[in-house]
Amino acid sequence: MPLKIAFAASRAPVAQTARATLIGRYGDVPTKTADVIVALGGDGFMLQTLHASQHLNVPVYGMNRGTIGFLMNEYGEADLEARLEAAEEAELNPLSMTALDTAGKSHHALAINEVSLLRAGPQAAKLRITVDGRLRMDELVCDGALVSTPAGSTAYNYSAHGPVLPIGSDVLALTAVAAFRPRRWRGALLPKTAKVRIDVLEGDKRPVMAEADSRSFRDIAAVEIQSEPSVVHRILFDPGHGLEERLISEQFN
Repeated sequence: MPLKIAFAASRAPVAQTARATLIGRYGDVPTKTADVIVALGGDGFMLQTLHASQHLNVPVYGMNRGTIGFLMNEYGEADLEARLEAAEEAELNPLSMTALDTAGKSHHALAINEVSLLRAGPQAAKLRITVDGRLRMDELVCDGALVSTPAGSTAYNYSAHGPVLPIGSDVLALTAVAAFRPRRWRGALLPKTAKVRIDVLEGDKRPVMAEADSRSFRDIAAVEIQSEPSVVHRILFDPGHGLEERLISEQFN
């Protein structure tokens, strides 16, 4: 029995053209009845698709019609059903973020890659870091800080000189962005079970924004971040090109 495939595409013309071509060749079904979702675009669109489909327990197979495509497979129109049947599956748990803004409003979001706090004004942010209820740093002066999953460790985390984490590791990366004090502090490795709280100091003078996979919230007073094991994202890769291999290869590029 043929696979029931739902095709999703970013707004980019090249992605929309690919979607039309593939639908003409393989058909298309609604995502709620699909065996697999094929996402056409870049990494940003892949994250959107994973978030949008998390309630369906349907694997997502990405094909690169964007820029970077770290989470995507190579685009190809031939033998798609055979590629899907042979694909390797990785399971990802996102981060759960609860952010409290200066008006006392709480914001909740999930992040597959990272949760980041970034200065939103001309002055450096001042942050206080607590892990599992224990104060670990009373003042970090920086442009920001982030908590990253293994899947997101080659994204913003890596650009901020954070470590690349093996996909199977039960570890999170806490990474500073342009740390000024303590000078050159690069961050810490934390167990996946850790609960991280970051408080913003002098927020009226040094405003800070929070982001969870590009969902932004302004005027933040504090955030709490932890892994969310109850949510599982299923992502498919061509054999030999899974996340583990990509994470290793990225460190030698």
